[in-house]
Parts: sequence; C-alpha cells; structure tokens
Amino acid sequence: MSNLDSVFLKHHYGERVHLLNDAFHSSLLARLCHPSVHQPEINRCIEKLYQQLLTVAVNRELEQESFSSSTRMTTLLPDQKLHGYRIKSDQKMVCVDLMRAGIYPSQVCYEELHWLISHEKIRQDHIFASRVTDDRHSVIGTQISAHKIGGDIKGSTVLFPDPMGATGTTIISTIDFYKKNIPGPAKQFLALHLIVTPEYLKQVLKAHQDVVVYALRLDRGLSSNEVLESEPGKFWDKERGLTDNDYIVPGAGGFGEIMNNSFV
Repeated sequence: MSNLDSVFLKHHYGERVHLLNDAFHSSLLARLCHPSVHQPEINRCIEKLYQQLLTVAVNRELEQESFSSSTRMTTLLPDQKLHGYRIKSDQKMVCVDLMRAGIYPSQVCYEELHWLISHEKIRQDHIFASRVTDDRHSVIGTQISAHKIGGDIKGSTVLFPDPMGATGTTIISTIDFYKKNIPGPAKQFLALHLIVTPEYLKQVLKAHQDVVVYALRLDRGLSSNEVLESEPGKFWDKERGLTDNDYIVPGAGGFGEIMNNSFV
C-alpha cells in the first residue's frame, strides 16, 4: 500500500469509489458543517477542501509525463537540470458547474486546473439542474432547465465538483444529458463530492460504468448500530444516509441554500 492509498477509507463499494480518510479534511469538513459557520467562512472552507480533493483526484486520474527542466542554477552548472514527473498539459478537461451548489466548487477547480492544463484544453460548462420531488418531498428525478455547454467532450475528462452526493439523480441525469446530446465520447467522468451517501453510490455506479467518485466523507447516519460498526459497504443494502425527503444525515444542510444565503 502506497502512502497515497493509506489516506483512503477501506470499503466494499468497488474500485471506482475513493473515500478520503484523514484528520485534516475531517476537521475542516466538520467545521464547514457546523451550524455556527456562516459566509464568508463557508466559501473559504469549500475552497480549501476542493483544492485538496482536486489534488488527490488529479494525481490519480490524469495522465503524467516525465520532464527535464532548467532551474536558476543551470546557468552556473549547465549539465544540471531538474528531472521528474508532471501532469500532461495537453489533455482535455471540462469542469461542469451544477448550479447552485456546484457554482463555486466548479470555479475553484477550473481555476486550479489552469496551473496544470493548457488554457486551450480546458473549459467550464454550466448546467442548471434542480430536484424534482413528489407530494412527500422525496426526490423522484432531476430537471435540467438551462445549460451553457461550450463544445464536444470527445477524449475529455469531465469533472463534476458537486458538494453533496445524496440520491445521485443529478449526476446521473447530467451525464445522461452529455451522452445523449453532446458529441463524444468522453475519456472519463469524475465526480468530486464533499459528502456522499450509500444510496448515492449505489445509484450512480449502477447507472454509469464510466464514473469514478471521490469524496471526503461517507454519511450513513440512519443505519443501525450493527451496520455503523461494520466496514462501509459490507451491508450496503442495509445502509441508510438519507431522510424520507432525501437529505443527508448527519450531513450539512442544503449547500445550495447556505452557500447563497437563500434564506435572507
């Protein structure tokens, strides 16, 4: 096991799920979720968490290359250069802003990726997706009411920085939309979340075999004590992280609301 792998939580959800498990992220995410935390601290926490989460995903998922580069010392010692590995700058990337909660996380990831990827190879798309609920306020689907998509996704890594992976309907519907309406195919789809539920993982992994999920925390707070004491995913069918109206427990509340002060 490498040092990088050691920061991941052991689970039974399969190889396409990566759940971080370290004190730094846990501390900051717990702070973000606390009811005493408000703007602008909310966005500062989200920015730091997504910078860290993106770094982990990029190191594992994007193509790398060896390089040789001069340093400021090369003038004095011409034979001495820096050798190492770096992220290939010519690979295609698409960041998808799932409005509302994904607006700022996507912008953070989009800006960070410009340090690594050529500006000619990366863009940001915008999709307005909202929950569709029934009379009991349970989620029954997703409505995509507007979008601004820059072009095709052929050969691209398509990134979804969406804070809460609750039911999975938004990610599933959005990937369906890309596959049905936008020329491709994509190289891969990466979902980057702060929090996910077992229900989300089951639905998303089943719906799309080309999705890889990264998350900082797994919430299954409504599971029985027996399940909570077991390794995540061992009793997947018995795990529960959603209320009857599909909010995450222990969760953090609705990120779209708290990020935008919708209650004001």
